[in-house]
Amino acid sequence: MKQQGKQRVRGGSAVWAVAITSMAGFITALDNLIVTTALPSIRKDLGGGLEDLEWTVSAYTLTFAVLLMFGASLGDRFGRRRLFAVGLAIFTTASAAAALAPGMGELIAARAAQGVGSAIVTPLTLTLLSAAVPAERRGAALGIWGAASGIAVATGPLIGGALTETLSWQWIFWVNVPLGLALIPLALLRLNESHGPNPTLDLVGTALASGGLFGIVYALVRGNAEGWTSTPVLGGFFAGTALLVGFVLYELRAKHPMLPMRLFRHRSFSAINAASLLMVLGMFGSIFLLSQYLQTVGGYSPMQAGIRMLPWTAMPMIAGPLAGALSDRIGGAPVVTAGMALNAVGLGLWAITVEPHVAYTHLLPALIVCGIGLGLFFAPSANLVLSTVRPEEQGIASGANNAIREVGGAIGVASLAAVFSAQGGYGSASQFVDGLIPALWVGAGVVALAAAVALLMRRQRKADGSAAGLAAGSAPAGAVAN
Repeated sequence: MKQQGKQRVRGGSAVWAVAITSMAGFITALDNLIVTTALPSIRKDLGGGLEDLEWTVSAYTLTFAVLLMFGASLGDRFGRRRLFAVGLAIFTTASAAAALAPGMGELIAARAAQGVGSAIVTPLTLTLLSAAVPAERRGAALGIWGAASGIAVATGPLIGGALTETLSWQWIFWVNVPLGLALIPLALLRLNESHGPNPTLDLVGTALASGGLFGIVYALVRGNAEGWTSTPVLGGFFAGTALLVGFVLYELRAKHPMLPMRLFRHRSFSAINAASLLMVLGMFGSIFLLSQYLQTVGGYSPMQAGIRMLPWTAMPMIAGPLAGALSDRIGGAPVVTAGMALNAVGLGLWAITVEPHVAYTHLLPALIVCGIGLGLFFAPSANLVLSTVRPEEQGIASGANNAIREVGGAIGVASLAAVFSAQGGYGSASQFVDGLIPALWVGAGVVALAAAVALLMRRQRKADGSAAGLAAGSAPAGAVAN
């Protein structure tokens, strides 16, 4: 009888863990794309130019990317449940601050704080969930967690558009507040506390990576405004590059590195991560511009624009399971490569078709092709990452891949926006298209390069069950993906 009671308690704890971590994963993943369809309304209400809109997106993805693995280390040292609650509190408070922001500067600062909270919450959702759920049911639990994050990514532009149109853009941030306030006490009451095996914090590595990435993104954002040969822009590039080189050198020698460089000795691990960075760079930068195109040039309302983005953002929910089955048959590498190639083709179709007064039906094939490509990319790529490392390194490998994707998203927004502003602008529909077309071609070229890099991967055998289960859980995390 006592044993049955214990089983019921463990079962109840597992259910609570799935519910709490899945909801936390949902709201943090939602903020990757929910802001995209609100950007024209934010610009109209708060003013500012293209670079302000870039920072509204990149401030979140950049802090999220840089601090993602550091957030996991904080949980290992100070307690995962405790830091999970702290991360939720930061994210919730920052969401309220974003909703109340009186200007673009305050909004960007609040978005950066949101990224800090997400960087603490997101990696701990997986560790807390894995600790609470028995091994024989972990795959199903991770599948639920992954589905919640995937739905958030797929519906982000639609939810953002609906809230912006029916209420106001501030509600894309207010929606997080009641959810966060409900999750904090539930986490403290229903989740078990645990600590990790490595409580050491890599403060130096985190500082070097943060400074380096900020310098490069700053230079990309300010390039057109200040001149690409100006002192601040060149200084940002040189200082950022130097700090990133210092980060790599430091991580090679650190006793407890944030990102173990030994993982990159595996050719397939290096190739899939490089391809993932390039893939998200091209895709996320394109989504940043295309969601504005549908409203600024197409004349659609925020909700109408979100609905019209669904063939792209929601298609992975359909194509993803098919991609998983196909990768079991022929291996993940060719499926991922095909997905990247399709995305390059889709962006090229956009560039060929887009014009100031084109009908939406003419754009639909490009949306569908891009959506299928994303579906072929996400789940098999996560599985490939995990299949290249030892089981005890899978958590680090998954965190590294998600962080690299977020970095790609931040750089993608800055890079493609720089191409856009160099060739066009917001002055008229034709001026917007003049900037959009070359930006899309650059995006297509970057994603095509990602497909070429993916060819360097060795053909992988079918991964074991634990890797597949974890891959399903980690796939949607990140830009387009968290």
